[in-house]
Amino acid sequence: MIKIGIAVFPGSNCDRDVHHVLNNIIDVKADFLWHTHDRISGYDAMIIPGGFAFGDRLRAGIIAAHSPIIKEVKRMAKDGTPVLGICNGFQILVESGLLPGALMMNDSLRFVCRWTQVQVVNNRTPFTGNFGQEEIFHIPVAHGEGRYVASAPILKDLRRKNQIVLQYAGDDPNGSTDLIAAICNEEGNVMGMMPHPERASESLLTSDRGNNAIGIFRSLASFLQQEQKAIV
Repeated sequence: MIKIGIAVFPGSNCDRDVHHVLNNIIDVKADFLWHTHDRISGYDAMIIPGGFAFGDRLRAGIIAAHSPIIKEVKRMAKDGTPVLGICNGFQILVESGLLPGALMMNDSLRFVCRWTQVQVVNNRTPFTGNFGQEEIFHIPVAHGEGRYVASAPILKDLRRKNQIVLQYAGDDPNGSTDLIAAICNEEGNVMGMMPHPERASESLLTSDRGNNAIGIFRSLASFLQQEQKAIV
């Protein structure tokens, strides 16, 4: 059986949404793991959900990046375990050094909460395998510090190593460099994304926009199932 852990911090507010999608829609076992967990075993993937971990004090994600659970997430990531950070989770992955670059205040200097579109740039990650290359789908964003920036050498590496996974499609909600909406590490098993797939995984929420964003979670489930079959 596939098991996915969901890291929970003081201030997380999308953890229950992710838990609902995985358990009740994707039919994958998912558990909440409080941020003080310093030993994690038996989980095939980890998800760091959105919210405002520790109230985004000092800088979004910086305090959470030093929590005991992140030390375990780093160990798991090094071992090849898939790790997905969504919005605040993306900020935490960057602050912890698992992903390069930085997430800054939106260029509008305002919190942005609305629908947008993203295009799949790399469909060869555990989180995008069910998408077609260059596929475009609707997905909501909700963040104040979602503008992805990086130095010229880092951006060059991201492009060369195919680490840019999603880009905003003609509508940049935050001013991110190269319209970046999601990146992964060089190995491809760690991905951070600013948009919220858990908020677009049911037709009740998406109306006529379609719920293709659920493909992020379906891709992960498919990847883990194939991994288990390979082991057997």
